Amino acid sequence: QVQLVESGGGLVQAGGSLRLSCAASGRIVKINDMGWYRQAPGKRRELVAVITSGGSTNYEDSVKGRFSISRDNAKNTVYLQMNSLKPEDTAVYYCNARVLTTMGPFEYQYWGQGTQVTVSS
Repeated sequence: QVQLVESGGGLVQAGGSLRLSCAASGRIVKINDMGWYRQAPGKRRELVAVITSGGSTNYEDSVKGRFSISRDNAKNTVYLQMNSLKPEDTAVYYCNARVLTTMGPFEYQYWGQGTQVTVSS
């Protein structure tokens, strides 16, 4: 099995910054895409940003220019630097990873437990 442990959420004023981290551990052979999703109350979970194992990135339109995703493959960790935060960024943020494990040749998708980000106006 694989575990994803997130950290770095909290309460911040509008215009402020936060950095989320997510470390993967367990029976990992290789981690392919890693990403961050978020879910606000009453809304569907949405993709915020994704990064491939080679470092290519993609962002949801509303966070482009404000958020930056990166990863440290040696540490099996993905980061989300969030700048110029807005109240509408308030949500639970979930880490996601697509992983090849020691259990077989197929890729499995794993989720973190979620971390709350609250941006006050």
